[in-house]
Amino acid sequence: MWNELNWLAVGVGVVSAYGLGMIWFSSLLFGRNWAKGSHDIQPPASPPVAAMVVQLAATIALALVIGLTETTGAIGIATLSILATTLFVSGMDLFSQKSAAATCIDAGYILCSGALMIVAQAIF
Repeated sequence: MWNELNWLAVGVGVVSAYGLGMIWFSSLLFGRNWAKGSHDIQPPASPPVAAMVVQLAATIALALVIGLTETTGAIGIATLSILATTLFVSGMDLFSQKSAAATCIDAGYILCSGALMIVAQAIF
């Protein structure tokens, strides 16, 4: 199973999704609205290394799920995994009383990241 994995597509998916996150949550796109809707958090004085490492691990895990389902022709399972992850995060956001906008920004990032990873599998 692991030897059939398209490692190039997994890598491209990870890099593109992680890069998207850097732009998605920056002031260039949704960063200000996300911060305001996330209890008006302020940018940290230094990069949040632990959060970035966890985010990278989650991105790699999702890319591996998508890559593995692609090798078995079960890309629908990958789509359901993306949807489940989106719903879990949305539920946690709503439970922590983030705004609807911040919740949609978080959910949109996961959906777009998953789409990028599926496209990487299709292209590479």
